[in-house]
Order: sequence, then C-alpha cells, then structure tokens
Amino acid sequence: MNRSVLVDDTLRSAVGLEPGGVDREATGAAGLLASRFAVLELAAVAVGAVEDAADRLRIALGYEPLHTALDLERIAAAYQSDRLLRIDGAAVDAFAPLSGFFAAADGWVRTHANYPHHRRRLSAMLGIGDEATRAELASAIASRSALDLESEAAGVGALLVAVRSAAEWSSTPQAAVGDGPLVRRHGGSVGSTIASRVRPTRRQPLRGLRVLDLTRVIAGPVSTRTLALLGADVLRVDPPQVPEIPWQHTDSGQGKRTATLDASTPRGLATLQTLSDEADILVTGYRPHALERLGLRGRDGLVTGSVDAWGTTGPWGDRRGFDSLVQAATGIALVEAEDGAPGALPAQALDHSAGYLLAAAIVDDVAAVVGGGDAGRSSVSLARVGAALQRLPRSEERPPSGLPGARCLVTHGAVTTARPGLSAFDDHASPAAVLGSAEPQWTPRS
Repeated sequence: MNRSVLVDDTLRSAVGLEPGGVDREATGAAGLLASRFAVLELAAVAVGAVEDAADRLRIALGYEPLHTALDLERIAAAYQSDRLLRIDGAAVDAFAPLSGFFAAADGWVRTHANYPHHRRRLSAMLGIGDEATRAELASAIASRSALDLESEAAGVGALLVAVRSAAEWSSTPQAAVGDGPLVRRHGGSVGSTIASRVRPTRRQPLRGLRVLDLTRVIAGPVSTRTLALLGADVLRVDPPQVPEIPWQHTDSGQGKRTATLDASTPRGLATLQTLSDEADILVTGYRPHALERLGLRGRDGLVTGSVDAWGTTGPWGDRRGFDSLVQAATGIALVEAEDGAPGALPAQALDHSAGYLLAAAIVDDVAAVVGGGDAGRSSVSLARVGAALQRLPRSEERPPSGLPGARCLVTHGAVTTARPGLSAFDDHASPAAVLGSAEPQWTPRS
C-alpha cells in the first residue's frame, strides 16, 4: 500500500509558509514517520521548500528548473537517519542513559544529557555523582516539582523541562514564538559579492560559494549539508572544548570539511573572523547572540541563517534547547503518550524540518542577491516548527509504523547512512569526514 501527499500552497499555508512553490506530488510506502501528528506532511513541505528554492535560484541563474518529484521514503529515511545509521554494522544509541522522561512529584520532566558537559551540570544540580545511573537520577527527580526543576536547570545551564500540555504551554509568555512566519526574515545588508563568485551548474546552483558552518547537533548540520549537496563549499568549525558527538557528525556531516578552532583565544578569534570575512554564507546554531558575545563581527553582504530552540526573545530566548525538549515543553509529548508515560515523534522532526526550511531560506536569499537584491538574514525556531506541526490535522490513534527500505541507504566503508532527502541526488559528494580533519582555512574557489 502506498501513501501520497500533495505539497501545494494549501499545505504550505497550513504550516505557515508563504505560497509560491510549484505543486509537487510525493509518494511512498504507508507507515512512514507514523504518528498522531502529520509528521510526514511537515517533512514533505520542508524538503519541498528546498526543491522550490533551488529551482527559483536555477531560474535566476538562467537554467531550467528540475521540478523534481518528492520521494516520501527517501525523505523519511533522511529524517530517521539516526535509526538507520550503522557503524561497523552496529546501530547507535541516540540518547544517553540520563536523557529521557522521568516522573516528578507532580508530573513529568524530560532531560537531555547526551553531551558530557550537560550531564555534569544535571548531575551537579541534583546532587548526584557524575557517573550516576538512570535509577539514581530518577530517584533524585521523583520528589521534586517539575516546574521547580525546570527553573533550577535553566539557572545552571542544565537541560531539563517540565512536560506540558499544549494548553499549559500556550499560557506561558514564550509560547508567542509560535506566532508569525515559519521562517523569520530580519532584513538584509548591501554589498554582497555572491553574484560574481557563484560558479553554478544546473544541478549545483550554489557551486563556488563558501559556507561557514558554526552549527552542531541536527538542525544546523542538516541545513549546511543541504547547501553542500547543492554545490556549496561548506567548512564546519567546532570548538575543541566541547566536541561534537562523533556518530552524530557521521550522520549529518556529509559533503563538508571540518576543522576545530578555539575562538576563546585572540588568535583563534582572529582566524574565525577571517573565515567569516571570506565566506559568502554564515550559518549558526548556537544560542542567540553567542557569537556576538564571543566578539565575532558581522559584515555587509554576508547571507546569514540561524536556528534556535525557543526563539530569540522572551524569557526563554537565551535558553539552551533540543528537539526532544521542545516536544516535551510544548505539548507534543503528551499527545504521543503511551501506557501513561509521555511519548515522542518518530524522528527528531522539528530539527530536520528546521534544517531544511533554513536551507531553503538561504537559497532564496542567494537568488535575491543574484537578481540584484540585498543579502538576507533568516532564522528558524524549533518551537515555531513545533507550533506549525500542532496546527495540522492529526489522528486519534497512531497508525502502524515502518522504517524506510534498503534502497534509501548507502554504504561507504564501515558506515551505512541514509541517502539525501532530495531525490535528484543519489548520494552526497562525500561521506562525513573525521571531525577536525581539515585546516581552518578556505580552499581556492573552483
């Protein structure tokens, strides 16, 4: 049995995107991204937004559009890539033992402790050892109020939120992030040299452009991986003090070069500033204003995109966040509840959707510059994507689920990963490189 989704202006408007793309029919097997929520529709819209933007850029550059059809099974594989990833034949554990749902005295909380520094903060806040077990964490949480724990965690930089219903979330000031456009535009700057630097082909309209990738986890890396797929030279830069989880980069680092750089030192900051000055596109995934606090200066003519968890204003505007926490805080986890405990979407769908939507906005900004306009600044918030998902029609019961098939996978050496969600590309230009394996410098333009 097959499933079909029509991505048209009606569906785009339903999730908060501006109309203007072409109608694209997407087909695939039933049971993909099965959820009470319309996750598959959201995913098709997000990937379709990239296809639409890339075709608009092709037209601006004088090429015929591709008008590529959407492949739901390939899209679902890209969204569930962490579940499909195999390294030496073994699956990975997407969440560490101290990450997940825990019962509090008056409800539930969700924690995120995948990164060692987040685990240490959470353990210290609760007065348990850094090597504490899941049972010990559960015991420390059980007698405390969920909202008290959430407030204390925010104060010490730990990652824990109270599990709320959608109604409870809507009564918080931060819920305003769900209003307004799905992708926020913040005006532009003049003087971009993109039009003279791009060396496009029809398949790769971003060829010749440099992307400085200052992102981590999922949403930002998905965005920059998509830009690399469209031909951009992407250089990802990570701080050595808080390294990325290796398997996570293996899952989303295809087509990029990767370097480490300590921007907390004068020399490191100067190098990062040079990389930014010589880039055409800057994509960031750190908390709002983190780079400004570090001392990195922007410049005119730089196309920029950013992704955040909770928005950039309001009482949560500077808080850390992840997809799983946004699902828990905004009401999604309770709708997906099973057997009396909160549940989760079948993929980190807010992350992946935000990544594709941000990539689409950046490609549209490049097209605007090519057409004589100004460089743009775009941002996407996970909480805003979550609000869009909750506004779509949903099912009372979760439909039967299934994972994408082997045709959606590709193997390079010891690593098996998902093929690109954009069906015109059978594979990425290269597998993910070893983290930090490149020098923090640009290669000559092609």
